[in-house]
Amino acid sequence: MQVIFKIFRKMPDGPPAFQEYGLDVEPGTTILDCLNRIKWEQDGTLAFRKNCRNTICGSCSMRINGRSALACKENISSEVRRFQQAGAIASSAGAAFGLRPDGVPVMLIAPLGNLPIIKDLIVDMQPFWQGLKAVDPAVQATPPEGMVGEFLQSPAERSRLNQVGNCILCGACYSECNAREVNPEFVGPHALAKAYRMVADSRDRTLDDRLEAYNEGTAGVWGCTRCYYCNAVCPMEVAPMDQIGKIKSAILARKDGQASRSIRHRKTLIDLVKQGGWIDERQFGLRVVGNSFRDWGGLMSLGPLGLRMIATGKFPLSFEKSEGTATVRSLVEAVQTLDPAAQVEMTTDTPEPVGG
Repeated sequence: MQVIFKIFRKMPDGPPAFQEYGLDVEPGTTILDCLNRIKWEQDGTLAFRKNCRNTICGSCSMRINGRSALACKENISSEVRRFQQAGAIASSAGAAFGLRPDGVPVMLIAPLGNLPIIKDLIVDMQPFWQGLKAVDPAVQATPPEGMVGEFLQSPAERSRLNQVGNCILCGACYSECNAREVNPEFVGPHALAKAYRMVADSRDRTLDDRLEAYNEGTAGVWGCTRCYYCNAVCPMEVAPMDQIGKIKSAILARKDGQASRSIRHRKTLIDLVKQGGWIDERQFGLRVVGNSFRDWGGLMSLGPLGLRMIATGKFPLSFEKSEGTATVRSLVEAVQTLDPAAQVEMTTDTPEPVGG
């Protein structure tokens, strides 16, 4: 079948641009094999990374038709199915990607996001590795006194590490991370997924120190905006956002609301949902930003927003509990009873405030 590839090109002596290449391929051909053919048969200057060709090394991670993925894992037929399911249409005049009116697929290939581009599809991974280094991703094990031989784990203890241990550091989650895009201090979902690997490891003896470090401002877990993109694109089903939530739960179990605004945000949200079934917005700002009238600077910062809400008729003058509040409360309390560390990492559209 005929396929058109629109590939991002960045040469040292010119502006970046997309260049088109045509190939006749079998439907099961991987994107990486297509790129190899373009390089070998049409344009030897095309630059991209590759190694194992078997979804093990993560080297060939790039953006394929708008999402970060492994070129060795995705193939032409799977991409065509995505086009058909999404109704993606690529006109002959050059829409980004999809199926042209004549049925020819157009594949858009670009480098990973949130990383400096070196050439074509090759990016500088240094910021990615710096984020990983920041979480100290190595077990700090001190064997119990008197232990001789290996530091062994039970099967149950080892099984807690299986999911996060599957990470191949391909960078797909980092590429799609909205938090990293706006906050250069955020270490990234890959780093925090590895951080949970250390938190969950029964051999590590630095849990308290780790949680303090991961709790630091918006560089650590509180920098995550829970956009879910990292989970959506991870080729190994590591679910970085879920691992970040587990670290948050461990921190919340050890801290009270005075520790930071981020922690107060979570605890207040849970308390208000238990009280009314949903959030009483009048109390939320006062208790989180104003710290229940302890933070006068925070209270003053709410003034302009409050005035705009009143002027536009969006300030709630009263609050009515939702139906089934008692049921909601019992469900939350049941979860907290079963797992005291689970301070219910709830998904909400309420943004997490920055600051203390």
